[in-house]
Amino acid sequence: MRIDGRTRVEGERERWTLVPESLDDLWHLSYVLEPGDLVSGDTTRRIQRDDDRMRDTGGEREPMSVTITVDESEFHKFANRLRVSGTIESASREDQVGHHHTLNVEEREEIEIEKVWQPDQRERIEEAVEATENADVAIATVEEGAAAVHTVAQYGAEEYASFTGPTGKGEYARERSELFGELASVLSHIDVDAILLAGPGFTKEDARKYIEENSPEVAAKFGATVDTSAIGDRGVHEVLKRGAVEDVQAETRITEEAEYIDELTTRIAQDGAATYGIEAVAEATEYGAVEELLVLDDRLREERAGEGEWTIDVNDVIESVEQQGGSVTVFSSEFAPGDQLAALGGIAALLRYRLE
Repeated sequence: MRIDGRTRVEGERERWTLVPESLDDLWHLSYVLEPGDLVSGDTTRRIQRDDDRMRDTGGEREPMSVTITVDESEFHKFANRLRVSGTIESASREDQVGHHHTLNVEEREEIEIEKVWQPDQRERIEEAVEATENADVAIATVEEGAAAVHTVAQYGAEEYASFTGPTGKGEYARERSELFGELASVLSHIDVDAILLAGPGFTKEDARKYIEENSPEVAAKFGATVDTSAIGDRGVHEVLKRGAVEDVQAETRITEEAEYIDELTTRIAQDGAATYGIEAVAEATEYGAVEELLVLDDRLREERAGEGEWTIDVNDVIESVEQQGGSVTVFSSEFAPGDQLAALGGIAALLRYRLE
């Protein structure tokens, strides 16, 4: 995600200019947008003229800029877009104001969002920005006599290093361990969550075994081993095309959320410093006892849209937790830990101390 501008408007509302740079960014935006927000962007709209009506052609699509008041938003993963529907508040064609319209937001298309930004929504966008800038996965491609390392930030890859080494073949052959050792050294200097090994043949498996034996701290970050027809840019493209990086990124998030859920259920089973359900969590917040607030993204969105059943304002709870130095983690409803949190009412908390 890229933030191109922030402007304070009337009251507590702010207008943010954003450029989503990946599918993840579009997904994040779907949970930030709420009914009543204003979203501006470029679009096309079917305009029916008098002669069109006579011929019943349905009209022609014309490009225009619009600002809509959001009714709903929906992330279409397989269509690579976010659909934002609502009523046109203003447009480059004034005769379209008041009509219903769906704005299709796609990667690398600038939009403006005007709303009252809640603290967790600000944090979600800022984390998306950091995820774009910082590599969280490295791809090491290796074959006989050569290796390369690329860093991956969201859906883009950049070469970090490439080098050649002995093949272990021929009259003057040297040990392949020199190549593997250099590869391990390069990987040890990259701050990433996971490393994927890829390449043609069995060399990558030998490299993996060498690094597991000689650099266990690097091997601890190893994810899947992927077969590719080449190394370097071509090999990385094959890894990305097969979805291996997205699997690692999803697994990283699942692992973090699973650790919180495991800790929560353990404490609950032991009658320890934990609680769940909106009323109990709100009460713990009043005592300043919440250390980590866990809330499900779908439930949070429903409550903010006025479609939920909680009698307590979840925004007040979140704000209080953050003011008291606690942290807030918004769980994804797409993963198993989110299902577990949903079974507990969609909200829970790890506490600083046990409440009687």
